[in-house]
Amino acid sequence: MALLITDQCINCDICEPECPNDAIYMGEEIYEIHPHLCTECVGHHDVSQCVVVCPVECIILDPDNEETQGQLFLKYEALMKASPQS
Repeated sequence: MALLITDQCINCDICEPECPNDAIYMGEEIYEIHPHLCTECVGHHDVSQCVVVCPVECIILDPDNEETQGQLFLKYEALMKASPQS
């Protein structure tokens, strides 16, 4: 599943730089996550980095974007192919 930031977000700015896929962005009121970019850090880390650093624990699994670990890995691979090489 992609992750979702709830309205409990305090806009602390900690999660955004931790996302290896640049999926987190500032929405109208709180940070939000692009579900098509979120891989729950699959391919990068063993655990979702935004969840680890969130001081108010407001990042949850998005029930509207269910994905298996396999699907998340395929999304990761597609994102890596689409990103410009350094």
